[in-house]
Amino acid sequence: MSPHAKKNIIPGFGLSLGLTISFISLVVLIPMLTLVFQSSALGWSGFWKTVLDPRILASFRVSFLCSFIAALINGVFGLILAWVLARYRFPGRRLIDGLIELPFALPTAVAGISLTALYSDKGWIGEPLARLGLKVAYTPVGIIVALTFITLPFVVRTVQPVLEQLDHVYEEAGRMLGASPTLIFFRVILPEIKPALLTGFALAFARALGEYGSVVFIAGNMPFKTEIAPLMIMIKLEQFNYGEATAVALVMLGASFVIMFIINSIQARSAGFV
Repeated sequence: MSPHAKKNIIPGFGLSLGLTISFISLVVLIPMLTLVFQSSALGWSGFWKTVLDPRILASFRVSFLCSFIAALINGVFGLILAWVLARYRFPGRRLIDGLIELPFALPTAVAGISLTALYSDKGWIGEPLARLGLKVAYTPVGIIVALTFITLPFVVRTVQPVLEQLDHVYEEAGRMLGASPTLIFFRVILPEIKPALLTGFALAFARALGEYGSVVFIAGNMPFKTEIAPLMIMIKLEQFNYGEATAVALVMLGASFVIMFIINSIQARSAGFV
């Protein structure tokens, strides 16, 4: 062996690649292929009849619209929160930084029950809003609140490390050249964090599409109004319509793949790889 040869800590390429492919196959590929096989039992006509059902289409509309709005809200406020945590030191910073992980650790059903209690017409937050004519629980607004809570960490945790590693030299150079803080942010900082921000947005959007536990309590589950697509999957499963349930799930899975593909393409173009 050459004295300059590098010693690998983990096993060689062949074994590592084999283990990686096996693990991905068991955890990701095989379950996804199962969806395809289960939904194929319906045939093309049965598949389209299921996914184009007015009630199913309404649930798709609610899920996609509320998920997009929640991801957009987190894209703005998640960036602000990541900026505060990365650039400032203040009492209670570690506590706030730790609370960011709470949606990951908290069972989604517990989050849904807590949010429903807070935002119902008798809740601490919902009651004052109801007096103003703003109803949150059992409306699409309540769904957006729950999805925003669940997906906040995705944006913060993807943007925060980039902000912490961002060199301040370019910002100082902009100030010396007379650029305003707004101009520095949009011309210097934003291009650097845009790939991470897009990644966080995409992850939040895709995660919100499949959320069930935190939404089902606060949504009210009214047909054509507040029913989400994951709820329709559960309804089909309870009716033992496995083919129709997997057809709806396959549409959601395809949508998540398309979202991630689009975001990755935008990132590649921004980085100059395409």
